[in-house]
Amino acid sequence: MMLDTALCLERFAWHAGRHADLAVQNLALSSDPAYVSVRNRFSATLAETVTCSDEGAFLTSWGYRLGTSEDVESAAARLAFLLAALPA
Repeated sequence: MMLDTALCLERFAWHAGRHADLAVQNLALSSDPAYVSVRNRFSATLAETVTCSDEGAFLTSWGYRLGTSEDVESAAARLAFLLAALPA
């Protein structure tokens, strides 16, 4: 069975959006690759683009592995930490 990476990114965006200091800028599910852009609400420079691999790993634009689709909440929390955001 193939992993639905679009659904994984939707879930990631939802969990990231629960963090008070994070804002989901873009959820591009029809692009290749699909991605979600998240930024710190209080900084124009603290932002990151996240993709989901076919194996279910969430990756930043610079290749950092945030976590997997098995624990989306923790992966989003790791991004929040990297973007200096408060916990959900």
